[in-house]
Formats: sequence, C-alpha cells, structure tokens
Amino acid sequence: MYDRIVIAVDGSEEARRAARRGLALAKAFDAEVDVVSVVERKTLRLTETADEKRQLRERGEEALAEIEDIAAEVGHTVRTELLEGKPAAQICDHAESTDADLLVVGRQGRTGLGRRLLGGVTEQVLHRGDTPVLVVPDGDVNELDADYSDVLIPTDGSDNAEVAVPHGIGVAERCGSTLHVLNVVDLQAAGGVFDAGGLDRAFIERLEARGQDAVDRVATDITESVPSLTVETAVERTTSMDGAAAGIEEYLEENGIGLVVMGSHGRSNLTRQLLGSVASTVLRTVDVPVLVVKRPD
Repeated sequence: MYDRIVIAVDGSEEARRAARRGLALAKAFDAEVDVVSVVERKTLRLTETADEKRQLRERGEEALAEIEDIAAEVGHTVRTELLEGKPAAQICDHAESTDADLLVVGRQGRTGLGRRLLGGVTEQVLHRGDTPVLVVPDGDVNELDADYSDVLIPTDGSDNAEVAVPHGIGVAERCGSTLHVLNVVDLQAAGGVFDAGGLDRAFIERLEARGQDAVDRVATDITESVPSLTVETAVERTTSMDGAAAGIEEYLEENGIGLVVMGSHGRSNLTRQLLGSVASTVLRTVDVPVLVVKRPD
C-alpha cells in the first residue's frame, strides 16, 4: 500500500508529532521516507540581507535535522530535502514527482490552521494534491505509541467513501487492527432542522436499512480481500447540527479508535466543498489522526 511516504515539517511541535506518526507507519510498511521543509519564497523576498536569508534556510535545515534524530530513535532511515517556494505547492509537487503513496502533515503548524481548518498549508495540501493525506491533530497524545489496534472507516454508501476501504485494509493488515465500519444516519439532514424530532418511524427505519446495506457491502469487501481481518459494523443515529461528523466523533470516543480512514471528493469538488463536507468537520474536531483518500475526478 505505501512504498514511499512524504512527511512535511515546519519546525513546530505539531509537525514533530505528525513525523512520529508517519515514521511509525513507514516502519510498519517498510516504506521509504522523504522529509521535506519549505522556505517560503515570499518570506525570502522580504529579507534584506544575505544573513537573514541564511537564517531562514538554517531554520528549515534545523527542522529537518530534528526529524532525522527522531527517525534514528525509531530505527528508520529518511531522506531530507529543503525546498523553496509556496509550501503547499512544493509539498504536493514533491509527492507527485517521487510517486509518493502518502503525505503526512500536522493539522496545526505555524500557519495556525487550528480546529477551524480555515486557511493554512494543511488545507491547501488537501485542496491541491491527489495523494492520500494523513492529518495528525495538534491534540494527538498517542504519537509515541501510534496505536492503530482499532481503525474506523465511515461510509455513506457512495463511491467517495469506498475509495478509503483499501487503505483501511492495508493499515489493518500491517498493524493487526480491528476494522470498524460505520454509517451515521443524519436525521437533521434527512428531515430538516424543524422535523428531526418528528420523522416517521418507518422512514427512519428505511434510512437505517440503507445504512446497514452500506456497511455490509464494505464489510463484505474487507472479508473477501483479507478473510483473517476482524470487522465490526455499526449504524448510528445523530440529531446533532454537526451532522454525520458528530456521530463519527462519538463513535470513535466510545470505541477507542486510533485512526479514521475516510474518502472525500476529487480535487475539483474538494476545493469547492471541503469546508462543508463531513471529512472537513471530522478533520476539524477529532483528536486522532485522519487519513483522507480522494476519489479521482
């Protein structure tokens, strides 16, 4: 599944956490690792002396050296490269040019992405590239253990959701994970804000039956691909104004999920819709890593 992983760092604590997660996956998959840091060209243009330019590049080199030290601790070799230009563009271009299978980034770096996921390099990477992206939250407290014993694949039955399934299977095979397949019945979306509490019971049961069909299809795909994997399925209701994302968050907290693997739109749709999508809300709110896989346009 993952032969080459690119880890993007900026010297922040969040990036170091992300690097540890990326290195743990790389070790599990025996993948080659590129660690990149980008000196923003716009910032370089603002410098007035050669010494200021040198200091900017030195900061980037220091960020890379920190990850080299972490890689040595975990016993995995990495290749580092300092790039110049627009960070998101350079990160995605590097991933594409090296045929990387996975990009690893922190949710909140120096750009201040934070829980709102508005602006910042990480969101631009999600918008721009086609490579699957592992987003490690600033609240991640288990980066040293990288416990993926329980992995969640949310599904709504769409092609967008099902592109994530092979990635969930790949991680589960290498990490000995139980795969959880979840469908969330969003009653607010189904009935509108004023009708969520009064939907017809038969209608809700039809929604749940469709959800069960969706998780059963994914579970069948998993067991046919790797019969030895343990799969658990669930269909849950939510009336939260945050929609399906709230149901996903509640499920992962109750079941000790260590990784969420979910699909999203292809590049053009993601650019327009990411801020309103389920994937976006999950990325903003959960405190476990989220692996986002895009369906090609």
